[in-house]
Amino acid sequence: MAEIEHIVILTGAGISAESGIDTFRSAGGLWEQHKVEDVATPEGFARDPDLVLGFYDMRREALAKVEPNDAHRALARLEAEFSGELLLVTQNVDDLHERGGSNDVLHMHGELKSALCLACEVRTSWDAPMLNRPPCPVCQSPSLRPDVVWFGEMPYQMERIYAALSDCDLFVSIGTSGAVYPAAGFVQEARAAGAGTLELNLEPSEGSHFFAEARHGPAGQLVPEWVGEVLG
Repeated sequence: MAEIEHIVILTGAGISAESGIDTFRSAGGLWEQHKVEDVATPEGFARDPDLVLGFYDMRREALAKVEPNDAHRALARLEAEFSGELLLVTQNVDDLHERGGSNDVLHMHGELKSALCLACEVRTSWDAPMLNRPPCPVCQSPSLRPDVVWFGEMPYQMERIYAALSDCDLFVSIGTSGAVYPAAGFVQEARAAGAGTLELNLEPSEGSHFFAEARHGPAGQLVPEWVGEVLG
């Protein structure tokens, strides 16, 4: 794999599942008690902000109970030792990549530990509850919301992602369902640009047939093995 100089990696809920964070579609999972439209849309927030703020307060608090796994740590090793260019894009709003040692992570769906002020539009690192309407640290308005991308909102830094996809030698998707766009279309963007494509997933995703190669099994096993191959 010495010829590979530019890798784009996309991670989804599957990479954090082994750490104990339920995947979006898991049976008995995180979202079952609530309809998605109630807790993950701008309309749901407008309708019942207390429900939404309380829901994300619980998710933020739960992060303290989980730890990064071998897959997170392997990607941090790749970032540290790969001689080429690497862009790690995640659909996850947890901080397990960072706690696993990765320094440059693009959170296309935002972050649980970030607050967005609806009054002044400033983002702030945030680790406390929002249900009690704390003031924005910048403008003092009680107008904070979770800095996460809800259904119907535009994911972050899409121009940077598409530019990287058009220029990469290899696109790797790890632990994604292949069902949520625009991320589900990244493999086709990379293929159109002539890149190699690899899926590492517990089971075939909905877009598995788009990949030149697919390996199926636990991320904690597959990702360190693959990183070892890349680094030789």
